[in-house]
Amino acid sequence: MKLPIVAYGDPILKRVSVDIKPDFPNLKELIADMFETMYAARGVGLAAPQVGHSIRLFIIDATPFNDDEPDLKDFKKVFINAHMIDETGEKWPFNEGCLSIPDIREDIYRCSNIRISYLDENFVQHEESFKGLAARVIQHEYDHTDGKLFTDHLSPLRKRLIQKKLNDISKGIVKAEYKMKFPAVKKGR
Repeated sequence: MKLPIVAYGDPILKRVSVDIKPDFPNLKELIADMFETMYAARGVGLAAPQVGHSIRLFIIDATPFNDDEPDLKDFKKVFINAHMIDETGEKWPFNEGCLSIPDIREDIYRCSNIRISYLDENFVQHEESFKGLAARVIQHEYDHTDGKLFTDHLSPLRKRLIQKKLNDISKGIVKAEYKMKFPAVKKGR
């Protein structure tokens, strides 16, 4: 089932998410719905807060980047209770966007290498290192579970320059090709 994606301005996007246990209700369905939602919106990652759940869960399918980095062919993963161990390497810019912030893209600097601890969809523990675009997509989605958005990485001046667009998104004044939930739009309108 396609889920509505929570838009910029919703308080859930600024909350630090909580770890979950294997008995979290309907977890397998939630993961399947998140993949369906992400693919329908043409994204490469989606975090649970973006669909209204303040839990440490995010999914990634970075396969669309395999032309740039062949290692990303079939790079599809589920991250549960992820915790960043280390971020190293030179920071490099990449033009990022976010399904919760449609029509805004900005160059964001992130470290080129990460080490992360997480559980997969079967609650098997992993500790892995990632680099390049895989590291970037993971960092972007991981930020969501820490209550951060890519716009939080912008300079104050750059953020002021896009603030009207951000406010419009929270009011539903934006075109998205997928279902969204806007915090500043009253029900029944």
